[in-house]
Amino acid sequence: MTDAADELRGPNEVDIHVGAMVRIRRKALGMSQSDLANATHLTFQQIQKYERGTNRISASKLYAISRCLNQPIEAFFRGLEGLVTENRFEFGHLQPDAKGSLSSEEGERLAQSLSQIRDPDVRRKIFELVSVLSRQK
Repeated sequence: MTDAADELRGPNEVDIHVGAMVRIRRKALGMSQSDLANATHLTFQQIQKYERGTNRISASKLYAISRCLNQPIEAFFRGLEGLVTENRFEFGHLQPDAKGSLSSEEGERLAQSLSQIRDPDVRRKIFELVSVLSRQK
């Protein structure tokens, strides 16, 4: 499909994810959108659009944002692993309410807390626990 067709469908899931990760990191640092905008020579409205995934973040701006937030660029893509199939991103496995939960305040706090756990085995155990708990009625 063409870029014009992509734009008609709305924001790309990857852009939404990267923007949400920027928002989580910014909030974790206690930084306002205006603070980030000033540090990266943008407007706070542009930061809002990036964080919502409405606008894509260019490579140069993502680099500037990553430096300002003291976060490696690849951190903004965490969570996308395993979602790429035949050069397409597959997000259909997420229920609509799950996408909203990820961008809620609780979802952001959970993601921030998990990102601070450096031991991958501990993160996996937490994931397994949450998976078991989610199946209970």
